[in-house]
Amino acid sequence: MNSRKGYSIRSGNRRGSDSVDNLRIAIITGLSGSGKTTALRALEDIGYFCIDNLPVILLPKLLELQTDATHKITDIALVMDVRGKHFLEKHKEIISDLKEKGYNIEIIYLEATDEALLHRFSETRRAHPLSEQRTVLESIGLERHQLRNLKQMADTVIDTSLYNVHELKELIQRYYASPVAEKKLIINLTSFGYRYGLPPDADIVLDVRFLPNPYFEESLREFDGNNRDVEEYVLRSDTSRQFMLELYKFVAFLTPLYEKEGKAYLNIAIGCTGGKHRSVVVLNKLGEYFLERNCRVNLNHRDVNRA
Repeated sequence: MNSRKGYSIRSGNRRGSDSVDNLRIAIITGLSGSGKTTALRALEDIGYFCIDNLPVILLPKLLELQTDATHKITDIALVMDVRGKHFLEKHKEIISDLKEKGYNIEIIYLEATDEALLHRFSETRRAHPLSEQRTVLESIGLERHQLRNLKQMADTVIDTSLYNVHELKELIQRYYASPVAEKKLIINLTSFGYRYGLPPDADIVLDVRFLPNPYFEESLREFDGNNRDVEEYVLRSDTSRQFMLELYKFVAFLTPLYEKEGKAYLNIAIGCTGGKHRSVVVLNKLGEYFLERNCRVNLNHRDVNRA
């Protein structure tokens, strides 16, 4: 997941500027089958006012009504995509104009590989919105081409290929539950197994497959990195201890720089072969390091329960 960009609100004479500045609008868009409905429900669960399939030409009127309302909603999430009439022709002009007026609009673009999308359409047996006289694969390719400029406009791009609905919901809420005014860097830590693929939203990836592997110890193999004996096995060597010291120095150097730059989130992924032992141990220790320094931290052991 790419870091969300900051917004520069242009000065000038505009009506209702306080209301505009206090309103946060998340536009969820992207490829059909990529998880937009799941993302919308995730935001609804944390208090966003949500609308699915809003025609883009109605967006200015919706925001005008909201800024004039007595009881204002501060967070709005909208799904807008190729299903909407005039979306492809009008989205760039309308969204750019609203940003010029100072609206705090974030575009969340969801995508996935052709293979993942084909599998999802096969499972749900739903028709692709562009499937008239086309195969599903041809429809996916056409939609990907039609939305290429919108993807370039996006503040956040998420490849959902490796996420199930629960993981995607957790990811979306992790990024958008915190108040936008909160400036302190949020550090998202994910352990993973290389055999299951890299986390697509990682900013920094560390490979810890050089550390001692408990998998080859029969007494430890069935346990994961949350087990005390496994932790001691992984960290007892001189190499392991030196690595952790260097890792702490590395993140201590980096995190203030990212915070100074205005980065809202830092995603660190730590991987071993299966994501069950070494990466879990290192991630837990790194999480403890950040928590001891009163940092805002989220831990996710993505593959710890896989066979």
